[in-house]
Amino acid sequence: MTIRRVPRRDRAYPPLLAAIHDPPPCLWLRGSPEPALLGGPAVAIVGARSCSAYGRAVARMLGRELAAAGLVVVSGLARGVDAEAHRGALDAGGTTIAVLGCGIDRDYPGAHAELARRIGERGLVVSEYEQGVEPAPWRFPARNRIIAGLCAATVVVEARERSGALITADFALEDGREVMAVPGEITSALSAGTNALLRLGATPVTGPADVLEALGLTLSVAASVESEPTGAAGVVLGQVREGAASIDELARATGLAPGEVAAALIELELAGRVSESDGVYRSTIGR
Repeated sequence: MTIRRVPRRDRAYPPLLAAIHDPPPCLWLRGSPEPALLGGPAVAIVGARSCSAYGRAVARMLGRELAAAGLVVVSGLARGVDAEAHRGALDAGGTTIAVLGCGIDRDYPGAHAELARRIGERGLVVSEYEQGVEPAPWRFPARNRIIAGLCAATVVVEARERSGALITADFALEDGREVMAVPGEITSALSAGTNALLRLGATPVTGPADVLEALGLTLSVAASVESEPTGAAGVVLGQVREGAASIDELARATGLAPGEVAAALIELELAGRVSESDGVYRSTIGR
C-alpha cells in the first residue's frame, strides 16, 4: 500500500479544493499514481446510509453513467448511496475518489475494505488525516467539505431532514458550486432532505444528462448509444421503465408467461439493466 502526502503548496494539490474557505493543509493519498485525478472534472454523489432500493439503484446508475461520460465520481465510502456511487463508477471502468473521515491507512467502515481496494486500483482514497487517526463523529462532517470541495457539482440522491449529505450540499453552496438533488416520494422520510433542497432551488436530477448539462457537458455518442435488448427482454425492460413492478405485475402488463418474464429479468439483471429488491424490479438505466 503506497501512501503519498500532497501539501497545499504542491502543484498536484487540486485547485478546486484550494479555493474553498477552509482547505486542508495537506492531503494523504492512497491508490492510483496518477496525480491528475485530483484535478479532473468531478461530481460528488452523496446520500443516506440507510437508503431505499430506489436510492441504491439511482446512485449506482448515476455513478456508472457519469463515470462513463468521463467524470470522476467522488463520495465518502459510507454505506448506502456513497458505496453504490463508487460501485457504479467501477462498473463503468471509470474513476472514483473516496474521501475518508479517518486516517489514510484505515478503511471505514471495515466492511468496505474490498471496495476501497478496488477504488485504489483505478482511483484514489483520500484523507486529510495521517496514518493512525481513528474515526470520530466530528471528523465526518469535516470530511464532507473535501467531498464538495473537490467537485464542480454535488448530487444528493436521498437524504433525511438532518442527513450528513445536506452538510455536503451546504459546503457546496458556500463554495459557489452546483447543488443538485434527485426528487423523491413526498411521503418518504428519505426524500425530506432532497425535496427540501429542490424547494430551495437545487437543480432536479432526472438522469445523468441533467448533471452533464449543468456542467456544460454532453453525453458522447459512444456513451449514449447502447444496444437495446430484443424479444421478451426488450418487452419486459420497456415495461419496467414505466415503473417498478413485480414478476406477476410484469406478466399481466406484457402478456408474457411468468416463466418468460423471470428469464428475461435474469438476462436484464446480468446486463445491469434492472435491479431487484424485495421482489420488485426497477430500471437502472438513466435515459
